[in-house]
Amino acid sequence: MEHERGHRGTPDAVVIGAGHNGLVAANLLVDAGWDVVLCEATPYLGGAVRTGEVTAPGYRSDLFSAFYPLAVASPVLRSLGLADFGLRWTHAPQVLAHVFPDDRCAVLSRDVEETAASVAAFAPGDARAWRELAQEWAGIEHDLLQTLFSPLPALRPARRLLSALGAGGALRMARRAVLPVRRFGDELFDGEGARILLAGNALHADLPPDGAGSALYGWLLAMLGQSFGFPVPVGGAGELSESLARRFLAHGGEIRTESPVEGIEVSAGEAVGVRLAGGERVRVRRAVLADVTAPKLYGDLVGSAHLPARFRRDLEAFKWDTPTLKIDWALRAPVSWTALAARGAGTILL
Repeated sequence: MEHERGHRGTPDAVVIGAGHNGLVAANLLVDAGWDVVLCEATPYLGGAVRTGEVTAPGYRSDLFSAFYPLAVASPVLRSLGLADFGLRWTHAPQVLAHVFPDDRCAVLSRDVEETAASVAAFAPGDARAWRELAQEWAGIEHDLLQTLFSPLPALRPARRLLSALGAGGALRMARRAVLPVRRFGDELFDGEGARILLAGNALHADLPPDGAGSALYGWLLAMLGQSFGFPVPVGGAGELSESLARRFLAHGGEIRTESPVEGIEVSAGEAVGVRLAGGERVRVRRAVLADVTAPKLYGDLVGSAHLPARFRRDLEAFKWDTPTLKIDWALRAPVSWTALAARGAGTILL
C-alpha cells in the first residue's frame, strides 16, 4: 500500500521503519522543510504502538505498549499538535494500584496527598518521605524532561538540571542511576506500600528489583505517573501512531507500507540511499534515518564492511533484554477487584 505525496523525485531523506520513533522523526523533518519518504516493511504503522482485534470481534487490544506518560510529558510531541489530527487522551481515576495477597493496596495518584495517604497506611512516616520525593521531583521536573527530550548532547538543559540539583543532589542522582530499586526503597521507606510502587514501576521498564539502574527507572515512572498520569489514547494505542501518520501525510510526506528496506547504500562513508526488496533503489539528497534494532541496522542494512573493527566486536556482544509475556482478555464487565482501592486504577500490579 502506498500513500501519495504532492510530487515525486529524489527525496531529502528516507526514514526506515514506521514505529513511533520513525513517525516522530519523519514529522520533524517535514516541519523543517524536507521532502521525506517513510518506508515500512509490514502492512501496519506504529511498530510496538499498535492496536488490533485479537480476542473477540469488537474488542480492541493494545498489542504491545499501552500507556504513555512520557508521550504526554514530551515537549516534542506536544509541539506536533496531534489533537488536530484526531489524538485524544483519557485517564483512569487513579494511575496505578499494587494489590497485595491480603488485599492491601498501594495506590499511585496524580494527587500527591492521596499517594502519601496510601503509603502511610503501610507505615505512617512514609507519607512525609513520599512528599519529600515529590518535592525533589517538582524542583527538577522541567529541566530533567528537557534533558531527556533534547538532541544529544543536551548540554544546556543538562547544565540547568545540575544547577537545580546542586552538588549533593547531583551525586545522589548519579548514585540512583546505578542503584537497585529494592535498595533505594529500603533506604527511603519503612513500609511495603511505597517500596512496591517504586519496584513495580521499575518492572515496567523490564528491570528486576535487584538490577543496577532499576532505582532510577522506578522513581522516574512513579514521578511521571504522579505528574501526568498513565494516559491512554482514546481508541487504543494505535491512535497515537495513526495521528502521527495523518499529520505527516498532511504536511506532504509519503508513506510506503509493505516496502522492506534490504540495504542502505553507502558511498565515501555516507548514506546516499536505500535498496528496497525487489531491487528498487531510492537515492536521497541529505539523510537516511532508521527506526530499527541495532543488529538490524548495522549488521544487515549497513553491513560489516562499512563498520570499524572495534564497532563490529561491540555489536557481537549485543544482548537482548529479558522478554515480556502479554495476555489479552475480552471481558464481559470490569474486573470486580476485592481490593476496593484497585477498582479505580487504570494499571494494576499484583
